[in-house]
Amino acid sequence: MKLAACLMTFFVVTATAVAQETSPLTLRIEARGDLECQHQEENDKYDWDCSERFINLRLDGAFSPQWSYSYRHRLNKIIRGENVIDAMDWLYMTYKPTATASLSAGKQVVAIGGYEYDRAPIHLYFCSEFWNQVPCYQWGASATWHMTENNHLTFQFSQSPFRSFWRKDDMFAYNMMWTGAHGLWHTLWSVNAMEWRKGRFINYIALGNRFEVSDKVSVEADLLNRASSHQQFLLRDCTLVGELSYRPCSQLNLFAKASYDVNRSGTEADLLVKDGTEVWRAGGGVEYYPLKKERMDLRVHANYCYTWGKNGNENGALQDGLSVVDFGITWTMQAFSIKKRK
Repeated sequence: MKLAACLMTFFVVTATAVAQETSPLTLRIEARGDLECQHQEENDKYDWDCSERFINLRLDGAFSPQWSYSYRHRLNKIIRGENVIDAMDWLYMTYKPTATASLSAGKQVVAIGGYEYDRAPIHLYFCSEFWNQVPCYQWGASATWHMTENNHLTFQFSQSPFRSFWRKDDMFAYNMMWTGAHGLWHTLWSVNAMEWRKGRFINYIALGNRFEVSDKVSVEADLLNRASSHQQFLLRDCTLVGELSYRPCSQLNLFAKASYDVNRSGTEADLLVKDGTEVWRAGGGVEYYPLKKERMDLRVHANYCYTWGKNGNENGALQDGLSVVDFGITWTMQAFSIKKRK
């Protein structure tokens, strides 16, 4: 916990120093509840679940043009032992000394490319095996070069997502991500080197692409290739995700999505998508916004997905013959906002 303690101290001391100015604050409340039915072909078993999937509090603000912060906390997330930080997705401060550079430190999202990975969990319904297994919130620091208005290059040093498997806090990740927009083509690309075991690394190449075909149609295509140290192989350990969205009007979104996780590496390095995995998931759904305003959104959704193939992790989220039907409602509201006095 040394890195977390140092970054928390930095955050508190810095916040105290700049809080002498007026402290703008925006508080958002996010909640989602689902009614879900899972059917497993192997045992012909139906499991029904009705639960609050997410209850989030989010705080964002800027102390000045140079200093800003962001914080998100899950009220319904399980806390292990007495570590309340487990329920905190992120807490970081950003300093922007110039128009072309910014520095951030705190608990952050590990900078891995891909649009499925990047999207907030409250807006996702069924996902790849990689997404279901990756511990994406870690303590770290990052520097971003804003090359142009639409192109940003981020360098990040953080704790490794694999540290929880070994209960070691001194495992680290080194990440570089490009966020870009060029007309209809948008990118979330990254290269990553992460300790999967102390002193041993697994490398990622993540290519996230989104194409805004028109005002109503968008396509997302993600490729995440994984390779362990001293090994060179392509598409033997990878995740592919594709999603097509059609918005006939501002209140309605129809989507179809498919994912493919495979690991034929023959190594134990990938602890998230384990060796022996080749599993598909496909489905679709609808989102409807009966209330969509600047300060409040109400969304209802319905979707279905089916999974087939083999998962090398017997306790993995994606298992052969699994069907999921899901109905739910999502509510987000800006509770209040404090404006900075001039």
